[in-house]
Amino acid sequence: MKYKLIAIFVCSFLFFVSCKDSEETDNSRHDWQARNAQWFAEKYDSARIAIAAAKAEYPHGNDWEQHCDWRIFRTLLKSQDVEGPATDHIVCKVINPGDGDVSSTYTDSVRLYYRAWLMDDNYPVSKTNMTIFSQTYYGDFDEKTAAPIAMATSSVVEGFATALQYMVKGDDWLVYIPQELGYKGAEADVIPAYSTLLYRIRIERVHKSGTGMPGWR
Repeated sequence: MKYKLIAIFVCSFLFFVSCKDSEETDNSRHDWQARNAQWFAEKYDSARIAIAAAKAEYPHGNDWEQHCDWRIFRTLLKSQDVEGPATDHIVCKVINPGDGDVSSTYTDSVRLYYRAWLMDDNYPVSKTNMTIFSQTYYGDFDEKTAAPIAMATSSVVEGFATALQYMVKGDDWLVYIPQELGYKGAEADVIPAYSTLLYRIRIERVHKSGTGMPGWR
């Protein structure tokens, strides 16, 4: 009788833990599509307001770019003559500007470092409640020890490819990609469907199509 009671207790405990883990997983994905859409919309609005203020204060040409870290770019797969909805755009924050003068085109390749995040189960989103889902380096970034990876601009999701076609050598940006320019309604490995994606991208080199890809050091 004693051993039966112990067995029942152990089974009950394991069932409780299993259910609890399942509930936490379900909660972390609760209303996932809407919450991810809200996260991107908030970033888009913040960037739009900051850009508008900078343009109002520095109205001549592109002078405003020297006084504002935010950028908004429409996907290059759609006409640039119309603004379109927010979800046709990526939102970028310039951490450090590069010194290059050439961006990649869709047929070019780049050598870069990146780290990528998903929002977690808490809101509002901050660095303390995001989940890293992919990266090319670990810990704090150190250019002396980190190794960049090479990729074709055409090989990545639409939002990532758009960013690459605006970035130059040395650029270090945060790039927010709406679900519509990411994986949309499809899951991709550990990335749930309808996820807003956040990348920190550092461009090491741009390789023009047909020129080959030399060693990175």
